[in-house]
Amino acid sequence: MKKHPTLPRSKALEVNLDDERYGSFAEIGAGQEVVRWFFQAGGAAGTIAKSISAYDMKVSDAIYGKCPRYVCRDRLDSMVRYEYDLTLERLSADRGDSTAFFSFADTVSARNYHGTNECHGWLGIRFQHEPGAAPSDIVIHVRMLDNENALQQEALGIVGVNLIYGACYLSEKPHTLIESLLDGLNTNRLEIDMVDFSGAAFADVDNRVASLKLVQLGLSGAAMFAADGTVLQPSEYLRKRPVLVERGRFRPVTNLNIDMLEAALTEFEDEDDIEQGETLALMEITMHNLNTDHEDGIDLNDFLSRAEALEATGHAVLISDFPEHYRLAAYLARYTRRRIGMTMGALSLKEIFQEHYYDHLQGGILEGFGRLFKNNVKLYIYPYKNPETQEMLKVDNLTIEAKHKPLFEYLVMRGCISQINHYNAAYLSIFSDDVLSQIVNNEAGWEQMVPKVVAKTIQERNLFRQNIHCRLDEHAN
Repeated sequence: MKKHPTLPRSKALEVNLDDERYGSFAEIGAGQEVVRWFFQAGGAAGTIAKSISAYDMKVSDAIYGKCPRYVCRDRLDSMVRYEYDLTLERLSADRGDSTAFFSFADTVSARNYHGTNECHGWLGIRFQHEPGAAPSDIVIHVRMLDNENALQQEALGIVGVNLIYGACYLSEKPHTLIESLLDGLNTNRLEIDMVDFSGAAFADVDNRVASLKLVQLGLSGAAMFAADGTVLQPSEYLRKRPVLVERGRFRPVTNLNIDMLEAALTEFEDEDDIEQGETLALMEITMHNLNTDHEDGIDLNDFLSRAEALEATGHAVLISDFPEHYRLAAYLARYTRRRIGMTMGALSLKEIFQEHYYDHLQGGILEGFGRLFKNNVKLYIYPYKNPETQEMLKVDNLTIEAKHKPLFEYLVMRGCISQINHYNAAYLSIFSDDVLSQIVNNEAGWEQMVPKVVAKTIQERNLFRQNIHCRLDEHAN
């Protein structure tokens, strides 16, 4: 088995010396940092057909067409498409039989002089995995975390080289490709919060699993995908919108889960600063709630079953590595200054007042709640009905440890914690574990405990019972 290099210079040199690879580079922002590695590695004439940097907005518009923003997915897509088509138009007749062409592009906002901008970038490559093949695409979004512009440029150059090398030599092993994107870097310098595979080389790659892998491998704290399975870039999707999140395992999503979100949404949009219909409602699963007894820690079949059932409800899905609620709140507040809501059951509310969850914070539980509520956050609490005693737990009768009760009462009085009053009492007896057990054991009755569209999806796709094929597994190939 071939051992792949990890250093950017070695990767660039290997591509340069490969007679089959040939293409163009287009970079906007942060310098020509990616192509520079290929020029300096030696043998660049064997790889680089063209290098361009259209920094001026009017020049960029003249080449790639107008765009409302210059560091966005639309601009990247137009760059990659234009340069790839031009490369094939000019070169395919002469060397198309023996050359796998590619076009790499990036559009980046590195740290400005005053340090006031969002430091991020889009990188993409369109390539042929073999001569004459139909094109394939890989697109990633990065957040640059270094405090100096020069360091951000360096990090951008390295991740760009990693992306190009991965497209050339690791397209058959997308798990390894994702893992290699931070070769020579670490998550203190760069975060990758979106990856999107498409085209001939990735026909059986599921981008929802790719999103999961980003979080599982530590390349990002969270990732998102839409109800149709399309990957989403959080900063663009969450930008300037009020957000309501329901956290859960959703194994599977039930009528209770949907009622909890809808009831919370009604109260959330009663706030004076929110217009009806503008809220982004998300279903969020933490890595902790995905972990199983599977040898890899996460059962991909189980994950995809949950994802497809959730998608049937029409909701976007957020996967995060934020077991603490305050970390999720901080993540959302990074992208929006609008109101943030979280809805949960009464038992979950009681749970977050357990002091041991905050042992790692210098200020303990007080610091934890301070972080949680500093970002215009409000908790919406759904009642819990004890199946044995039939006791109904709500905010006003929840038993909180005596030393934390003043804190709890203060947060309720401030309006940080609110009881959901309009709910469907018939759903309080529904528990996901019971539904899952009935599905797995082919028992009747579970269909009434989930939305009709979810029941139909589970039955038609045999979810939670049948393996779903996906080539994004470290054990594949």
